[in-house]
Amino acid sequence: MNKLLTMACVLFTFLFTSCIASEKHYTLTSPNDNLILETGIIDGRPYYSIKRGNEKIIDTSFLGFTFADGAFNNNFRVTGTNLSSFDETWIQPWGEDIEVRNNYNELILNLQELNGKKRKMSIIFRLFNDGAGFRYVFPEQKELSDFVIMDEETEYNLPFDAQAWTIPTNGTKYYEALYTKSSMSAKDTVCTPVTLEVNDSLFITLHEANLTDYAGLNLRVKSHDHSLESNVKLITSLTPWSTGEKVFAAAPFASPWRTIIIADKPGDLLLSRLMLNLNDPCVIEDTSWITPGRYIGIWWGMHMEKYTWHQGEKHGATTENTKRYIDFAAKHGFNGVLVEGWNLGWEGDWTAKGNEFSFTHSYPDYDMYYLADYAKQKGVRLIGHHETGGSALNYEQQLDSAFALCNELDIQAVKTGYVNPMLDHKELQHSQYGIRHYRKVVETAAKYKIMIDNHEPAMPSGLQRTYPNLMTQEGVRGQEYNAWCPDGGNPPSHTCIIPFTRGLAGPMDFTPGIFNFSNTAYPGTRPQTTLAKQLALSVILFSPLQMAADMIENYENQSAFSFITSCPTTWSKTIVPHAKIGEYIAIARKSRYSDDWFIGSITADEARTMELQLDFLDENCSYKATIYADGKDADYKNNPYSINIETIEVNANNTLNLYLAPSGGAAISIEKM
Repeated sequence: MNKLLTMACVLFTFLFTSCIASEKHYTLTSPNDNLILETGIIDGRPYYSIKRGNEKIIDTSFLGFTFADGAFNNNFRVTGTNLSSFDETWIQPWGEDIEVRNNYNELILNLQELNGKKRKMSIIFRLFNDGAGFRYVFPEQKELSDFVIMDEETEYNLPFDAQAWTIPTNGTKYYEALYTKSSMSAKDTVCTPVTLEVNDSLFITLHEANLTDYAGLNLRVKSHDHSLESNVKLITSLTPWSTGEKVFAAAPFASPWRTIIIADKPGDLLLSRLMLNLNDPCVIEDTSWITPGRYIGIWWGMHMEKYTWHQGEKHGATTENTKRYIDFAAKHGFNGVLVEGWNLGWEGDWTAKGNEFSFTHSYPDYDMYYLADYAKQKGVRLIGHHETGGSALNYEQQLDSAFALCNELDIQAVKTGYVNPMLDHKELQHSQYGIRHYRKVVETAAKYKIMIDNHEPAMPSGLQRTYPNLMTQEGVRGQEYNAWCPDGGNPPSHTCIIPFTRGLAGPMDFTPGIFNFSNTAYPGTRPQTTLAKQLALSVILFSPLQMAADMIENYENQSAFSFITSCPTTWSKTIVPHAKIGEYIAIARKSRYSDDWFIGSITADEARTMELQLDFLDENCSYKATIYADGKDADYKNNPYSINIETIEVNANNTLNLYLAPSGGAAISIEKM
């Protein structure tokens, strides 16, 4: 690992544009000199702007807060600056790459109020080759011990009105909405990540990193501001407590990082590790117990109404049924079986009475000790399920006993859930209240060596670098909408959009892999894809814990199933050969465990032929490629099952011509010979 931390004044240019002491301006360049960030004070107000060469990315944008006792966004002077550069390469225990380079130049702007309480604040700016991050830091001081943030006044003044992919904050539960594309000026208040297509060579994603003891980020759209010559102004809109406050804090205190990824093309957005780099390094000394993998689950049958979560004649989580899933997992090389509905509390409207859930007592027809031993004999682990119904306090009171039971049963992964728009019937899930709860669960799980798959989460912000036992999260309109949603399921474009939006926030537990598209419970609702596209999603949608979502009987005697059983869930290298947001994407990933590559390629509702060059393969080597592609007669509406499977020899000089049917795809495994 190479680390460099030196004062690098030659990398920074200081521009003193006024003789007035409060009007100092400083510029900071990225390591490759392509990006330029300017910051300083204008009329007592801290600001920043960003350019790529001569091209404006962010126009003059002001920074600050409104506290409960008044404004904290003006009347400042610069008391000093600190400059540094940093370059390291760190290793991920799992991820889309093994190595991550963390290379940035940093400017710390130290501020103090000119009069009044003369409170202090610093703003840290980090400029990477692919974007910027900045955060507020409040040093320990007598004048600012406990304080309440009513609003964060961070601005993003865009010198253009770009097309944007967003989901709204109003009316969106759990971030499970369809991303829509329209002019940014036509939006209202939106959740982040927000992805902007400015032109053919400029793509921007706005989000946050290291969301710790703070409120989740939203952006409110304010229309054209003539005084700043901006087309669209975005202003931070934090998720409030039920009493209206946004954040309760005490100095010393640091806000999350505000992140701006800047890319030449859509695929580069997916390759940015800026958000991970702005999180703290791993705090878990021994990560050997953190093991990615693919699993199956007693889950889809509930959505098909074959099973129920609660006990009764259709109960899914029985000893007999779980044994059947364990046997199937062992036979096909899956390392886990998720069991939902095993514990007491599922009767009636459990979302209204989540405090009745027990996470240590099972239904009488589920013998958890016998099944844990049976699974161990088969080389398979059970995956726990802790649905809280939004009762965070009830869950916190049982955390230690629940995770201790998991240890006793050799359960190393738990899927948590919060199906209720409010935690404890009072607080929003991405408020500071929710953020504190989710962190407590992850930290407690780490003590017990438990991996977490968090459903109904706050929007991820890269915490998996610090706590890599936080494996994956939902926060996306996933596969279950293809089971019961009245609009018929996720549209063909959905999975061509979410890699560039929700996927940029972190791993997604979308649960691909449905093989049977018939639906007797909700006729007319099913995956709006071909079978080959379902396979390709195992590569496209990254998650280190990934479930093959269908009922196991639907995988029996299916030749296409071999792609799912062979596809890893953690990678040593990722590349994006083709991408157009909302239309198509191809991703190639190299296995962390071998020299093999796996490729997923998908399209929206328009058929296309995609040329895929294999120049990422090692030179002078031969490979065996197994291609699972749409048949010529495949169509997601009328003939989703048509698939061709062929094996050919390839090398780095070859180009594959892949036919992708409407809402179709291709999945390819490439094994070094």
